[in-house]
Amino acid sequence: MKQIFATALALIAFVYAAEATDLNMARIDELTGLKGKMNEKEGVYKVTFPRNDVKVVVDGWTMPPFMGLGTWAAFTPAKDGAMVMGDTVLFEDEVNAAMSAALDNGLNVTALHNHFFFDHPKVYFMHIEGEGAVDKLAGAVRKVYDATKQVRAASPNPKDSFGAARLPEKSSITAAPLNEIFGAQGESKDGMVKFTFGRPATMHGVNIGKDMGVNTWAAFAGSDDNAVVDGDFAVTEDELQPVLKSLLKDKINIVAIHQHMTHEQPRMMFFHYWGRGSAKDLAQAVKGGTLVGGLLKVSSPIP
Repeated sequence: MKQIFATALALIAFVYAAEATDLNMARIDELTGLKGKMNEKEGVYKVTFPRNDVKVVVDGWTMPPFMGLGTWAAFTPAKDGAMVMGDTVLFEDEVNAAMSAALDNGLNVTALHNHFFFDHPKVYFMHIEGEGAVDKLAGAVRKVYDATKQVRAASPNPKDSFGAARLPEKSSITAAPLNEIFGAQGESKDGMVKFTFGRPATMHGVNIGKDMGVNTWAAFAGSDDNAVVDGDFAVTEDELQPVLKSLLKDKINIVAIHQHMTHEQPRMMFFHYWGRGSAKDLAQAVKGGTLVGGLLKVSSPIP
């Protein structure tokens, strides 16, 4: 039995190695601007570089990039040419430029989250995925990296705000125009307005929906002309990329992408966002995302 198992492993390794020869490693190096390394056993060619251009302090300790500040992209042969997966180390003011570069060049963004507490400046990690021709994938990865470099070239030190005008101390959002945009009655409190749309799902055979956490919401504060919107989208895996593209197109910042549950059906992804502008423009941007994802067709507003 051990001999059979060993033979099977050797065969798998041989297949990986044979397929790996289909990867144009020199071309990947050329297009990404990095020197990669081949894992012959897995048939994966991986490029990586440390984020050592900005000093990161975690809980009072200056963190060496070796301890988890490495950006990488890994390529492996696939039916349509290759698959790439990667993780990109980003600072807050780089996230939306890098995400836009990924989506605009055919990559999928599958997660955005933090790895640390008490880090200065705050560090985020954006996961990417794509399939297709090696040239296309490697070129897209380079566009993501170049987008972060452009941000740092303009401002060597990561920014600590979006740079928008200060919000008024007291909110005074007019609910009626937003109610009309969303086709629903928002919840009002102290000059703020919030809309919540639930959608059906199941978890361990139990029906779950809006009040159990499967919901898309948008909350508005400030004034009609100087407002902020923040919220969360609940989307299926197939809806995630088009809805991200829609909100980014309308200058809404994506601040997190992750899951909230396990074993739910359909599988739901959640992404959080933050936008500044007039209340009407922000509401139209958020509604645009719900329309692209078809969310309003499957969602129910709050009473």
